[in-house]
Order: sequence, then C-alpha cells, then structure tokens
Amino acid sequence: MRTIRTIAELRDQLGAYRRNGKTIGFVPTMGFLHVGHMELVACARAENEVSVVSIFVNPLQFGANEDLTQYPRDLARDSAMLEAAGVDVLFAPDVSEMYPRPMLTLVDVPTLANQLEGEVRPGHFAGVATVVTKLFNLVQPDRAYFGEKDYQQVALIKRMTEDLAQPVGIVTVGTVREADGLACSSRNVYLSARERAAAVVVPNALAEAERLYAKGCDSPEELEAALRQFIAAEPLATPEVVAVRHPETLERLSSLQSVSALVALFVRIGTTRLLDNRVIGVKSIKNSRAA
Repeated sequence: MRTIRTIAELRDQLGAYRRNGKTIGFVPTMGFLHVGHMELVACARAENEVSVVSIFVNPLQFGANEDLTQYPRDLARDSAMLEAAGVDVLFAPDVSEMYPRPMLTLVDVPTLANQLEGEVRPGHFAGVATVVTKLFNLVQPDRAYFGEKDYQQVALIKRMTEDLAQPVGIVTVGTVREADGLACSSRNVYLSARERAAAVVVPNALAEAERLYAKGCDSPEELEAALRQFIAAEPLATPEVVAVRHPETLERLSSLQSVSALVALFVRIGTTRLLDNRVIGVKSIKNSRAA
C-alpha cells in the first residue's frame, strides 16, 4: 500500500493508473476505522482494479461546539488495517494540504441539507458536500462507496453528483452492526460502559417502528411521537431527531401504509450523538450496487 500525503503525489499516482485503463474505487473516511469501513473497502476492492481510501477529519463539517479536537484519530492503526485489507492507496492529507487558504467556495444542497440532522447541525452537510466534491476532483474515481447508516448524507451526495454531472457512481453498502444491533460508528468509542448498554435503544427503536407499522400505524406523526416516547424511556437517551420521511426526497409523508418510509434517528446518548435509520414498508427503494 502506498501512503500519500500531498495532492500533487496523489494526482501523479492515480494519473498513472488511469492512463493504464485501471478502474478506481474510492472510500472517503475520517479514520478510526471499524468493520463498517472495512466492508466498504472490501466492496471497493472487489468491484475495481485499484482501491483508494482517504482519511481526513474535515473541519468544515464540524460546528463550533462539536468534537473536532476530540474526534478519535489513530493513523498508524488505520494504516495497518488498510494494508492488511489489500488497499492500494491511502490518501491522508493534513488540513493545510486540503485547505491551504480559507475556503471561499462551498457546495451545498440546501433542500436536503437543512432538515433532519442538518436542523441540529447547521452547516454540517455543506461541509460534507464540499469536501466530498474536492476529494472526487482529486481522486476521480469510477465508483465511490458510502454506508447506509449515514442515510441523509448518501441521499445528499447522490443528488449532488447528479446535479453537478460528476462522473462517479455512488455505491451504497448496508449498515454493519454490533452483535446487539448497534450500528458500527467511530463515535461508539466515546460511550461509557453504561452508555453503551443504553445505546441499544436506538436500533430497538427501529424494530419498534417495524412493529407499529405491521400493526397498521398509518400516521407518520403518530409513529414519530411513539418512537420519541420509546427512546425517551431510556434515561440516558435524548431523541434529537425522530423523523418519518420519503426515502429519496426526505419529504414529509401524509400516510405510511402502501408506501416506503424512512425512519431516521439522531439520538444523543450522554454527550455522544448516534445516527441510525431503516426503510420500512414497501421496499421500492433499491440499494445501489453498481455504477
């Protein structure tokens, strides 16, 4: 595996692959890798001739009171995991390399970005869209791989690439979970033992949504209220976002039965925010497995 720290070297290396007709699969990450990331890596390696992973903790997507300085980092550990997995290129730039001057240009998809998680993290998704666009410009991948746990992020990136005619296929990979159902996340390391036990309320709430739907619940508002009550019954949990929306547009729904519905959760356990989601009902929204 070749570890690259500069844009110039990355362009030189990947340019050589492209001139030789190699397909490139790309997995953008913020590091502190877990089994969910490695599933993305495995898909990228299986479907492309060259695999590229980036590790960059992007300051543009952190708010003033968020965990940028505390975000877990361990480049040596991550590098060893990627090398063992057979990754070809690791791009691990410093902030000064990615943003040598203050960014005056931002990419935003406000209709998708300013709701759900974006309501409680203003500016977050503009930071995500901007760094992903810049990374796509640098790597120029044939395919890029994202986990379904970050459902709103994936929906936004898909729309962004379509709107801007970015020549990259967006491949989504199913959420990888711990044995008790908790979605794998780099932020799980923040949880104390007691908080980790309490965190199962998040995937359990998704199961509760399925149960209520199966019983005939047809009101998105009633389902949201029931899930808020379910989550709030756990003393360490604060439901910041509980939303039932259209799986593609993220728009509000008038009814549930006979349609697909996204159940999106953004729950604070202690001081740690956890994301999770599930599409319930008629599964008409298919997972993107090819580009």
